[in-house]
Amino acid sequence: MFRHQGKTRTLSHNLKIASLLSFIAGVVNVIGFLTVKRLTTNVTGHFAYLMEEVIQLNWLQGIVYFLYIIFFFLGSFTSNLIIESVSRKSERYMYAVPILIECMILLTIGGMNARLISRHPDSIAFGLLFAMGLQNSLVTTISNATVRTTHLTGLFTDLGIELSQMFFYKSKEHRSKLISSVKLRLSIITFFFAGGLAGGLLYPRLGISVLTYTALILLLGLIYDSIKFRLILLRRKIIR
Repeated sequence: MFRHQGKTRTLSHNLKIASLLSFIAGVVNVIGFLTVKRLTTNVTGHFAYLMEEVIQLNWLQGIVYFLYIIFFFLGSFTSNLIIESVSRKSERYMYAVPILIECMILLTIGGMNARLISRHPDSIAFGLLFAMGLQNSLVTTISNATVRTTHLTGLFTDLGIELSQMFFYKSKEHRSKLISSVKLRLSIITFFFAGGLAGGLLYPRLGISVLTYTALILLLGLIYDSIKFRLILLRRKIIR
């Protein structure tokens, strides 16, 4: 799921990582908004708010919206910087490090009390946007830009294009590729919605601590992938 790259990646690998990470993003999207009333998984809306504040000469608030964008960018930059740096020493851990950092951020924010939340809403938004930047860059790199999990605008665009192409491309090869791609898009959208629904239902009882459980799910996904990969290597050694 996390370790396969290039030609070794299959639709199954992409479906697994897309399902896991889009669910995480769906939870973060809802919990971030319910907790601090900020968009915390993408920056598209923040550009509009930034322009509004600039036009009204509200420079201080404009800087805050600009920082939202920068923190998402920094998450993406940091993720790929780590992947490139670690891969030169050990490819085994190059994807694990960004995931572990994301888990730490979610655990830290999920452990905040009501007093800290009310005092530092922007800091919480900065942290979540950084984490989503990490995640989006990671999954984009792993899947060769096939999978993105933190926002749905591009997904609905791609899904609309691919569904329309079903009326024109009749060859078995083309239809097979289109069906696989549509299945992947629908998987991401479904699990993003599922994550949002889970976050919304759990928030009244658990509050921001829902992010703690989200981090544990992400960590379990990493552990599962590591164990499965080791079992595959062991099986290959036995066969040889």
